[in-house]
Amino acid sequence: MGFIKAFAGALSGSFADQWKDYYTPRQDINSTSAIFEAVPNGTNAGRGSNTKGSENIITNGSKIVVPEGTALVTMQDGAITGLVAEPGGFIYSSDDPNSKSLFAGNGLFSSTFGTSWERFKFGGQPGAQQTAFYINLKEIPNNRFGTQSEIYWMDSYLNAQVGAITRGTYTLKITDPVLFVKNFVPASYLQPGAPIFDFSDMNNEAASQLFSEVVGTLSAAFSNYVNDETKQNSITKIQSDSVGFAQSLSKAVEDAYQWKGARGLEIVSVTIQAIEYDEDTKALLSDVKKADALSGARGNSFMQQSVARGMEAAGNNGGGTGMAFMGMGLNAAGQAMGGLTQPVNQAPAGQPAQAAPAEDPYAKLSELKKLLDNGVITQEDFDKAKSQLLGI
Repeated sequence: MGFIKAFAGALSGSFADQWKDYYTPRQDINSTSAIFEAVPNGTNAGRGSNTKGSENIITNGSKIVVPEGTALVTMQDGAITGLVAEPGGFIYSSDDPNSKSLFAGNGLFSSTFGTSWERFKFGGQPGAQQTAFYINLKEIPNNRFGTQSEIYWMDSYLNAQVGAITRGTYTLKITDPVLFVKNFVPASYLQPGAPIFDFSDMNNEAASQLFSEVVGTLSAAFSNYVNDETKQNSITKIQSDSVGFAQSLSKAVEDAYQWKGARGLEIVSVTIQAIEYDEDTKALLSDVKKADALSGARGNSFMQQSVARGMEAAGNNGGGTGMAFMGMGLNAAGQAMGGLTQPVNQAPAGQPAQAAPAEDPYAKLSELKKLLDNGVITQEDFDKAKSQLLGI
């Protein structure tokens, strides 16, 4: 029992040109179709061993084409009897002892589901009636998700609980066709004449279940992303990091529902189309944005500009006295606040240091009072300096 490879590659091979009748995928599939029946093309006209041409029967000598990006399984009585996982043309055989039931070569899929095949392959000789189905191994796009109300997660960057409504799309991939067929696809899609298993079909209850599971794990996915200590991600990076967030979502789904380990499915990429934070989170993000802008050298520059603007305003509003204080500049203001302690004079080597002459505290207070009147320092700053100067 098994398949004999007739040619590799696309249908345009020399062997395919001679095949007037063979099995191929049905024509009404699209990019979101996951599993669909193999259908016969043409009539046998006496060629090969498949002389009966009966509907839904694959007999010895039947020719089957496996396009790029698909796998093919044959089934009997609900059990998998054969698997082809590389592109090319194949002849079904039940009497050639050298024919193999698994063609995966040394390519991408040989290690992915070889173990699953050994676990689930059908033993014994095939029966008279077989059905064949193709499984889409390409990325399957346009799988949507969205929340109607806020979801919440703890954010280590903001050090608070964050809430948001979000929606987007993701692509998924069937990484193990045996697990996918065996453990996830409903039996109604594995019968002769069955409808296409399409992830975009609103009547596909299995696909709807995946939607619910993704929505149910979004909180964990956001938490995985923003709390990953190795990447130091912030919430504002999510929309521009589709690959990073896809990894977080895939992990959350796998932890909760074992998509890859039990069903042969995996999320590949995610696009967040919109994310709307709740009012508390918006206010918190605004405060953090301002705090980040005032940190480090940028904050020092901003503070200097603020002081300079305050002194300019004082000069414009306070007459000659205010204008006089503009000449003090930032250095004078800094010295007024920072010169409350008397520095020790630098002495030559070998000689004791001498204290600088004490400054008149009342003169210093007079300077500070003028700074206070012109809005350069606050009342709290003035009162604190006054207490230090007068020792009260």
